[in-house]
Amino acid sequence: MPHRTVGGWLAALLAAAGCTTLPSLPLLTPPRGAGLDVARDGTLRKDGKPFRGIGVNYFDLFYRSLRDPSASLRAGPADAGCHEGLAELARRGIPFARFMACGFWPNDWKLYFEDKPAYFALLDNMVKAAEEHGIGLIPSLFWASATVPDLVGEPRDAWGNPDSKTHAFMRAYTREIVTRYRHSPAIWGWEFGNEYNLDADLPNAAQHRPAVVPKLGTPAARSARDDLTHDALATALAAFADEVRKHDPRRIITSGHSAPRPSAWHQRKEKSWSQDDESQFAERLLLDHPDPVNVLSIHVYETSGKRFGREVSAAEFLALAMQVAAQAKKPLFVGEFGASDQAPDGEKGAKERLAALLAAIEKAEVPLAALWVYDFRGQDKDWNVTATNARAWQLDAIAEANQRIKARLLARPAEAGKE
Repeated sequence: MPHRTVGGWLAALLAAAGCTTLPSLPLLTPPRGAGLDVARDGTLRKDGKPFRGIGVNYFDLFYRSLRDPSASLRAGPADAGCHEGLAELARRGIPFARFMACGFWPNDWKLYFEDKPAYFALLDNMVKAAEEHGIGLIPSLFWASATVPDLVGEPRDAWGNPDSKTHAFMRAYTREIVTRYRHSPAIWGWEFGNEYNLDADLPNAAQHRPAVVPKLGTPAARSARDDLTHDALATALAAFADEVRKHDPRRIITSGHSAPRPSAWHQRKEKSWSQDDESQFAERLLLDHPDPVNVLSIHVYETSGKRFGREVSAAEFLALAMQVAAQAKKPLFVGEFGASDQAPDGEKGAKERLAALLAAIEKAEVPLAALWVYDFRGQDKDWNVTATNARAWQLDAIAEANQRIKARLLARPAEAGKE
């Protein structure tokens, strides 16, 4: 279907999907420091005003402390690396960071089970540091899709069962995190996990089951019950969002999903790699973000790619995703974008690709986006961006983009986002 006709079939898709976005709190002006929320018209807001901004993924902001808790706790109110990294973002006007607010492997949760006060002391320190430097945080509570099922001794399909131990643990941890930090001005919103949707309904699922590493806490074997489906993910996301809303009626809730695979609709319907058309992409994107999830999440790295049976530029793809978001009244979050300089064209190519992605994000007026990845030593060879390494120019690029975005917002009448 031609791109220009998207509005007509989107309305039908929204009705079919049952998307009836709930306002965060009716007819109330949010208090300052209450993070991000969504107005009834779908506008992303900060402190009651329309907001757009580009932040970073600070993947191991908490995880680095969790891997060496004794050293981190000895360091005082917040470790020097955490303080300096957040301070650098503040100096550059980079407003927020998305991070992993949990363990990656099952064994990483040992401190949580054995000494919960110490676990939360580490997280408290990090949140306090963000408060001090005025940096917003979007914590991703269950980063890896197999970790919680592994912790409670269930296969990954337990995400589709609201009565499972997996759901019980998810609800308990969500409650602990949200009630502990819901009054912090540093917390901008809540995210479920990272890119679970890329594992859903794979035609070759048996070849892509979660890793088996018993020394890190995984089971010794996987089975077909570890294969994810889109239906199971929708069940898990709705349950996560319901639990968040019990304790925080306003802040944004998002999935952490990447963009739907080019064949996601066909994978769900017929376990095939046939490419979806624009309407099928829109349907899948909506169904992957059930109410009360109120922000659509995608990750975009390529400046162009094969979708809809043709070559599609990042600019066109983001424009389409923004149309879906506008019809659903759910803002779009490009939770990851970036450019590695390890491709064949090196730094020159990385600069061209990042410039193209930033231009597409700005042109589409994407409200929220985050660069991959800031101060993460685990990806020093290809992705890690710091203020002092050879990729520091990427921080300059997003800082300059934020200045342009802020200027455009200030130049517009403050009509959007009013209740």
